[in-house]
Amino acid sequence: MRTSLIIIALTFATWLQAQHIPFPKDTTVSTNGVVNINGNRVSYKATTGFQPVWDSNGKTIASLYYTYYQRTGVQQAHKRPLIMSFNGGPGSASVWMHIAYTGPKVLKIDEEGYPVQPYGIQDNPYSILDEADIVFINPVNTGYSRPIVEEGEKLDKSKFFGINADIRYLASWLNTFVTRNQRWQSPKYIIGESYGGTRVMGLAHELQNSQWMYLNGVIMVSPADYKVYSTGGAVASAINLPYFTATAWHHKVLDPDLQNKDLLEILPAAESFAINELLPALAKGSLLSRDEKVVMAQKMAKYTGLGESAILKQNLDVAPSFFWKELLRDRSGYTVGRLDSRYLGIDKKLGGERPDYNAELSSWLHSFTPAINYYIREHLKFKTDLKYNVFGPVHPWNREKNNVRENLRLAMAQNPYLQVLVQSGYYDGATTYFQAKYTMNHIDPSGQMKDRMFFKGYRSGHMMYLRRVDLKKANDDLRYFIKNSMANGRAAKY
Repeated sequence: MRTSLIIIALTFATWLQAQHIPFPKDTTVSTNGVVNINGNRVSYKATTGFQPVWDSNGKTIASLYYTYYQRTGVQQAHKRPLIMSFNGGPGSASVWMHIAYTGPKVLKIDEEGYPVQPYGIQDNPYSILDEADIVFINPVNTGYSRPIVEEGEKLDKSKFFGINADIRYLASWLNTFVTRNQRWQSPKYIIGESYGGTRVMGLAHELQNSQWMYLNGVIMVSPADYKVYSTGGAVASAINLPYFTATAWHHKVLDPDLQNKDLLEILPAAESFAINELLPALAKGSLLSRDEKVVMAQKMAKYTGLGESAILKQNLDVAPSFFWKELLRDRSGYTVGRLDSRYLGIDKKLGGERPDYNAELSSWLHSFTPAINYYIREHLKFKTDLKYNVFGPVHPWNREKNNVRENLRLAMAQNPYLQVLVQSGYYDGATTYFQAKYTMNHIDPSGQMKDRMFFKGYRSGHMMYLRRVDLKKANDDLRYFIKNSMANGRAAKY
């Protein structure tokens, strides 16, 4: 520990049982900054530090590290929208959207999102800070956030590491944050990326029904739907196909009649085929005749860029991991990335069912890890000897009683103000864009609230904002969604 943190943390410091590194339970450091957003000068205050988590008896059981950006020099600041931002994992820090998407600083990367040296940060000319204040939250064991375990006690993982435990303690933490920072009058939004989509679907209901905090918007960025993953079967397989189409189009390996069209011209046909033809065929299983299977493989080859023989060997059930290995196997020998299939990798062997590693994640960690450590210490002036966990130890993660889809539907039904925005990259092979559309359609199967749900797609991957063009477009879409989901004097009624 050095200088400023020693002074501010001395009273509050406690010791991690496992790491034996002192860290503050409840303290902050503030700095001021200026950024030009869409040509306008925006001044802001950045507050970073720890806020405790208490159990039902008022005992401190953890402390979460967060960074809060407030625009300064504005009137009625308490009425500005507040964005509460999470990443996913589970076990992922808030670093990704913090320094690459909505915050006032972004990574120094090239126009397509690849790392460049020297690593660092630069101003984000598209940040939504001109329109809304933002708090980036790190759940327990991510970033610098840690559980607090008294000497002689054992960590009770059930308090933190599971779908419902995560939602409960984070909702309580947000109540404290909103109260401390006098934001109860503000229009409120929660945004979550990847597993963060599951998190914010559940938080919308928990905030509303346990903390009496009503939201204007839920934003899901490349959302992961564990209802789909855990169920598997024909649905989970079929809804991946439009992503295969998009990736094959990007790598220019589709049949000419599709390849020569724009991506957005061909995706509706791929989506229709996936739902209306492939899904019923997969559902038939062994009832599908050999001739029917061959016809289906031919159509799949058209939409995926894979060979008919390879598809038949998979019994039409093509796993994304196999697609990443197979698509370019006999063309260039490269694998394609999981989270962003524009990225290419090199395996030890051409043979095999899946790539040796995730090419895109290796690339991203080049940029993010040095940048966040540098930014927190040198710009936000927060110094600690704790390790910043880009990915932290949170497993096993309890996925039982996953009712977040239904809970979001109920929250929307109870709150006429609540609207939903989903943002997905077409080349995301982990949480595919058509899976996100499927989730939207099954949050409200009645269709009565579909005019309050919106989808935006981008020509990039899981972190669509790494591509410069999509950084601007995605932030503009957020800005539009926020402006158009505020009440503006309208009563909350049907």
